Amino acid sequence: MRQGPLTSLKIVEFAGIGPGPFCGMLLSDLGADVVRIDRKGGRGGAHTDVTSRGRRSVALDLKSPAAIEACLKLIEQADVVFEGFRPGVMERLGLGPDICLKRNPKLVYGRMTGWGQTGPYSQAAGHDMNYIAITGALHAIGTKDKPTPPLNLVGDFGGGALYLALGILAGVVHARQSGQGQVIDCAMSDGAASLMAMFYGFKASGMWKDERRANMLDGGAHFYDTYQCADGRWVSIGSIEPQFYALLLEKTGIKDPEFARQHDRAAWPDLHDKLAKVIATKTRDEWTEIMGGTDVCFAPVLTLEEAPKHPHNVARQTFVEVKGVTQPAPAPRFSATPGAIQGPPPHIGAHDREALSDWGFSDAELDALAKAGALDAELVS
Repeated sequence: MRQGPLTSLKIVEFAGIGPGPFCGMLLSDLGADVVRIDRKGGRGGAHTDVTSRGRRSVALDLKSPAAIEACLKLIEQADVVFEGFRPGVMERLGLGPDICLKRNPKLVYGRMTGWGQTGPYSQAAGHDMNYIAITGALHAIGTKDKPTPPLNLVGDFGGGALYLALGILAGVVHARQSGQGQVIDCAMSDGAASLMAMFYGFKASGMWKDERRANMLDGGAHFYDTYQCADGRWVSIGSIEPQFYALLLEKTGIKDPEFARQHDRAAWPDLHDKLAKVIATKTRDEWTEIMGGTDVCFAPVLTLEEAPKHPHNVARQTFVEVKGVTQPAPAPRFSATPGAIQGPPPHIGAHDREALSDWGFSDAELDALAKAGALDAELVS
């Protein structure tokens, strides 16, 4: 039994990679009934494929007219369909938004790409780093010497999957109020640019230099950076506000009057070196004992192995273990309708008969699809 605030939502997801599955995971974790259309004969379903959790998989041969018609029948009953192919792919399959909205005028049709449906780059291949490169985000992150890719968190997941999930839910609200569906053009480059809103504001106000490690939030300030400890491990310090900065000086035992120049950018390099030398005198765990849980704005920098074992994460059950795989629990949290991991990552085609039957396909229709080669032949009764 599914649980969460989105249990009334029926969603068709066309299988993709990266941000598409992550968006499907988010919606499934909050209770949506997500049926994923996989390509017949594909491989997948490993228990370590965390972002595929919680959905049911139907494997169809999308070169088969019968399979395309089956997709359209599912879409007729869906609140949402979303895909992450290059512009034009769904149209060539016969599953573009014009056809789907004719079959279901209330449909929210989500399209997620790196560059968007239009623009000079729209047909070009790319990855997260490329999408955030044209927004200013990649330029702002890294060392003085070079920009550093921030994993694929800013483009794929932040600018892509999260914005698509937001767009889908906004579209559903509108559709339920008006009866009118619509198409969501979710470009990771657009989303990454949106995430940079505050920094463009800072730049316009003169608060932000357009160079790396020269600003308060990019490691330029000595009071907002990571520092290596005596044992080679690292801590994070973010003592921005004056009362938190004063506590940092108290906890570290720093009495040097030069540290009174907290917001003097000219002093930052020297103060950074001095603070680094102090932090290097103790181990990470020793600093955690001194500053952890205080208003210094401090936290140890944990590895992926360590993070699930941190007392705060343990207390909040931020991570869970499913079949031996440690993974993040659903987020955010709801007081009345808590989300949940709705099931393990599915093997491709594992729910062909079950999911299609639940969505209104008769046994005769399922047998016809199997005989047409659109589904696995084992479905023939």
